[in-house]
Amino acid sequence: MPIIPQVRGGCGELKSIEQMVFPWEIDRETTRQRVEEHLETARIYRQIGFVRREMKVTASPDPRYHGPTYVVGKPAEETAAWNVDTEQRMKEITERVEKAVSRLGKLERQIIEKRYLEAEDVYDYHVYTELHMSERKYYRLKSKAIYKLAFMLRLEVFVEPKEEQPA
Repeated sequence: MPIIPQVRGGCGELKSIEQMVFPWEIDRETTRQRVEEHLETARIYRQIGFVRREMKVTASPDPRYHGPTYVVGKPAEETAAWNVDTEQRMKEITERVEKAVSRLGKLERQIIEKRYLEAEDVYDYHVYTELHMSERKYYRLKSKAIYKLAFMLRLEVFVEPKEEQPA
């Protein structure tokens, strides 16, 4: 039988406290993947900046069948717009990630920075041995940090509720 905590109300009567239940279930794997994608984008932007796309100067290999297509290509405009938009998006993601990571606890921040933001080929066992941490504690803190980041960055993914099929 569950124990329901009780508190005293204004006139001394006992009131029960009910725990709020989060109505949606989180898709943990998809949420983790989205956070890791943002962390990877931030790491790349921090390390090498933005690599601009060059304009194509060769003819397209797409076949052109006889007759006019009436399609006007604007490769310079498209390339310039892509470069500006993508660089701005990467910069915003990096700033948001850095701000969110700075709000984590000390150990969580160290785990995220060492695992995802510093070097490319760092594995989990490198990080938890460097931090003198047990494997279990490391994975627990890493998971906790990932989900904190997901909510801070608004990257959480919810499982769609299954509707009951009428029989």
